[in-house]
Amino acid sequence: MGASPDVRGYPDIGALAFGAKGRFAVSAFMYAELYLVAIGFLILEGDNLDKLFPGTSLSLGGVLVLSGKHLFIVLVSIFILPTTWLRNLGVLAYVSASGVLASVVLVFCVLWAAVVDGVGFQGKGTMLNVSGLPTALGLYTFCYCGHAIFPTLCNSMKEKDKFSKVITNQ
Repeated sequence: MGASPDVRGYPDIGALAFGAKGRFAVSAFMYAELYLVAIGFLILEGDNLDKLFPGTSLSLGGVLVLSGKHLFIVLVSIFILPTTWLRNLGVLAYVSASGVLASVVLVFCVLWAAVVDGVGFQGKGTMLNVSGLPTALGLYTFCYCGHAIFPTLCNSMKEKDKFSKVITNQ
């Protein structure tokens, strides 16, 4: 992106390298990936919330009944959708900070249960749960698909020359 001021995203990089066909190919793969990651996120959240709140259902006027995973997928969609309308990505810093806070609270709760409540850490169970492999792969895929927003993030920065500090944390 530093090579040309006209480059504002991955499709522009594809066009710079391979012309119009490069722009189309990069756009197709990038948007397909973003769409599938978003769908994966909704399914993941629906599964997790359904396990936390089993048997939950909602009746809308007696005509439509949403229950279980479907209900939570719709609710998460409604909750997340407004974040796609943000004009300034700086607002997402607060969302990110809440995620960091939630991670710290979660680690504290697990350590508290292990040390204070006497649950402890015992080596029980199996070493590899093959039936959980699809979920684990989905989590890893979701966690490492943030690269698609890097150009947007860079272009939204006031000081674009400091973008490398955002990535490398130096």
